[in-house]
Amino acid sequence: MPAVDRRKQVLEAAAKSFALFGYKATTMDQVAKIANVGKGTIYTFFTNKEELFDEILHAAILEMKRIAEQIMREDRDFFDNLYRVLDALLEFRDEHSLFIKLSQEQRELGTPKANDGLTKVENVIVGYLQRLVDQSIQNGEIKPCDSKVVSFVMLKLYGALTADFNNLREPLHKEQIKEYMLLFLADGLRATREAKPTS
Repeated sequence: MPAVDRRKQVLEAAAKSFALFGYKATTMDQVAKIANVGKGTIYTFFTNKEELFDEILHAAILEMKRIAEQIMREDRDFFDNLYRVLDALLEFRDEHSLFIKLSQEQRELGTPKANDGLTKVENVIVGYLQRLVDQSIQNGEIKPCDSKVVSFVMLKLYGALTADFNNLREPLHKEQIKEYMLLFLADGLRATREAKPTS
């Protein structure tokens, strides 16, 4: 079997192991068993478990970036792009088995590497929102602001409305979430247009 195929085989096995058992409980022996290769084969490609994990996380982040790039469109207004990007990225994060396991591990064990992985994912999302905010500021759609702070708040607000709020009562529908996002953000961010004189 060619070396390239073995590397891919190891990565697929490691992704499966991290998604099933989490970072802390995954071992190189486990990955070797799932990949059906000797442990030495893994070490020809990766120095340690951390390096293997980083490679898998990087691949998942690249997939998130690809999704965001497909969704963002210049012919849509700021808030339309915002909802679409947030919805798609958070759906990807919430359905991706690795992120689900890392979230569980972070809550239950507080594993630093799981926390670091989830922070990287959050930073990618904030980075995309920041790009969207910067572009909208340049276009005069929204007021000048610290785009990183605004992007972080948007992500947290959206997360609170889509997930955290469900603990209090029945989940909000997507249209309700959009309405609340507009209520909390639009008036504060939207660029003010000069009032037309009334005749």
